[in-house]
Amino acid sequence: MVVLGAGKDRLQIGMGQLVGAERSVLGSITGTPYDSERALAFSVLTNVRPQIETMPLERAAEAYQRMRSGDVKFRMVLTMKDGHAR
Repeated sequence: MVVLGAGKDRLQIGMGQLVGAERSVLGSITGTPYDSERALAFSVLTNVRPQIETMPLERAAEAYQRMRSGDVKFRMVLTMKDGHAR
């Protein structure tokens, strides 16, 4: 299992589940490029979509503070008004 990012909850897993089945747990902030490629391919096959919050670019400071405080549950995406370069 690869745990990406960081959360406040503890990960509880029995040693028998790891040792008996010869499994491992790996932690990474973003994962490897190969991990990302496999995750994206899996999401396409299973129609998984991200859960995001959006906030206008003008409120970037507020979005940053919410992210730093742990108030953002999934991913915060800053948006621009129509007509701006993307």
